[in-house]
Amino acid sequence: MKYGYMYVLDSMADWEYGLAVAELNTGRFFKRQGERLPMKTFALDRMAVTTMGGLKITPDVAIGNITPPDAALLLLPGGNMWQETKHQEVLKMAMDFLQAGVLVAAICGATEAMAQAGMLDNRPHTSNSLDYLKMVFPSYKGEANFKQEPVVVDKNLITAASTAPVDFAYHIIDKLDVFSQRTLKAWYQYFQAHDPKQLFELMDSLPKD
Repeated sequence: MKYGYMYVLDSMADWEYGLAVAELNTGRFFKRQGERLPMKTFALDRMAVTTMGGLKITPDVAIGNITPPDAALLLLPGGNMWQETKHQEVLKMAMDFLQAGVLVAAICGATEAMAQAGMLDNRPHTSNSLDYLKMVFPSYKGEANFKQEPVVVDKNLITAASTAPVDFAYHIIDKLDVFSQRTLKAWYQYFQAHDPKQLFELMDSLPKD
């Protein structure tokens, strides 16, 4: 069985990953009944971290226990502490997973850390602000590939701004191909357009017994 792995770190932004993690872990709208993508949290060690919202999370596994063959997804949430040098180990892991063909999804502060490390210089990407990247990270050379969009998908890399948690989840689900296209469209319209009619379309789109 493959898993989705989410990195957890102190100050991680609670709102950025919630929809993606919930839908994958429950499998409630998957196109194949009974399937799901179990989500596990990981960190540099097994010590508990504290989210931006003050929640305590104890990682399921340490970073050394994860390999690309076990993973369908590597999710890197935002946070205020990505610039600490200890997180370089996670960025190296992300590069290895990208090269192995695993889907890597990064949002907010995680995209800034990737930009600083030069990981986005030569591929389409987005982040919170191009001006901020250029001002704060002199080593960043990816301006020509920056897209002023909520989410950018480049092969098996997804980057997103902090304001786009619904779009972030949408593109993760789409790339993993776990929803039918009808379900995915209704799901997006329900959460993004706030259209209550889409709840009935969403439920009707699910596989029948």
